[in-house]
Amino acid sequence: MTTPVFTLDHDAPFYVAGHRGLVGSAIWRALEGRGHTNLIGRSSSELDLRQRSDVFDFIHETKPATVVLAAARVGGIMANNTQPVEFISENLQIQVNVLDAARAAGVERLLFLGSSCIYPRLAAQPITEDALLTGHLEETNAAYAIAKIAGIIQVQSARSEYGRQWISAMPTNLYGPGDNFDPLHSHVLPALIRRYDDATARGEGVVTNWGSGQPRREFLHVDDMADACLFMLEHYDGDVHLNVGTGRDAPIAEIAGFVAEAVGFEGETRWDTSKPDGTPRKLLDISRLAALGWSPRIGLREGIRETVTWYRENIQPAR
Repeated sequence: MTTPVFTLDHDAPFYVAGHRGLVGSAIWRALEGRGHTNLIGRSSSELDLRQRSDVFDFIHETKPATVVLAAARVGGIMANNTQPVEFISENLQIQVNVLDAARAAGVERLLFLGSSCIYPRLAAQPITEDALLTGHLEETNAAYAIAKIAGIIQVQSARSEYGRQWISAMPTNLYGPGDNFDPLHSHVLPALIRRYDDATARGEGVVTNWGSGQPRREFLHVDDMADACLFMLEHYDGDVHLNVGTGRDAPIAEIAGFVAEAVGFEGETRWDTSKPDGTPRKLLDISRLAALGWSPRIGLREGIRETVTWYRENIQPAR
C-alpha cells in the first residue's frame, strides 16, 4: 500500500453532498465507523444544490475541510433516455455550484464522483482512464455523461489553476443498501431485485426483463465504493480520474440468475428484445487504483443476497 498523501482529521468538518443517496449514505456510514465527529449533510429539501447563492452561503457558513460531491440526478436507461434535458442541466448546476463554492471557500481536499458512462460506447475492454473522449458516447445516457465529463474537467482545472488537492473517481455500476428500487427509474440491479421479489411474492411463474440479457456488466457494492473513496482521499493526489470497480463482469442474464436465486424465484425468465440493451460491455480497468493498494471485498453473489435482505426489511422506506 502506498504512503498516505493526506490525513483526514476526524474532528474537522466533512461535507458529504448527497448524503442520503446510495453512495453518499455509504460514505457517511464509513466515516461514522472511522470515528469522524463533524459530518455535514443536507437533504435536497434543506439545501437545493441547484440554487447557486444558497450553496455559496452554505459552504461559507459550514467551512468544510473536505468535500465529497456525491449528489446528482441519476436514473436508469428509461429515465436517461426520456429526460436528457433534466439530466444535463441539473447535474451541471449541482456540480458547478458546489465546485465553485468550494473553491471560493478555500476547500483544499475534494472528491468528485462521476460514472463509468463517461467512456465511449465501444471503448476497448477493460476500459482505461485514458479512453475518455476518444469516441462516441452511448446515446441513451449521453446527456448525463457529458455533465460528468464537465465535472472531471472542472476538477482538473481547479488543480492546475489554483493548486487544489481535488480528485475525481469514476465508479462502475453500484448497488446495495439505500438504492433506488423504483420500477421505472431505477438502475438494472435494483430493478431486477424488485421485479423478481414482486413476482415471487405474487406467485408468478414468469419474469420478463428488458433487452437480450447478453450485455456484460460489472457491479460494485456501495460499501466497497465508500471504502475506496476514503482510501483515495488519503492515498491519491493526481490529475487523472481513477476508475473504481471489481475488474470482473458478467452477462446481465447471469446476474438476473443470481437475483432470482437470492429471492427464491423458481419460475421462467424471458427477455424482451424490443427494448434497448444499452452499451454492449462496460468493464473498468482498475489497475491504477489497485497499484495504490486498494481492492474490493464483497463478492457479487454475497452482495446481492445482502441487498435483497435490506430491500425486504426496508421495502416501505425504500425509494
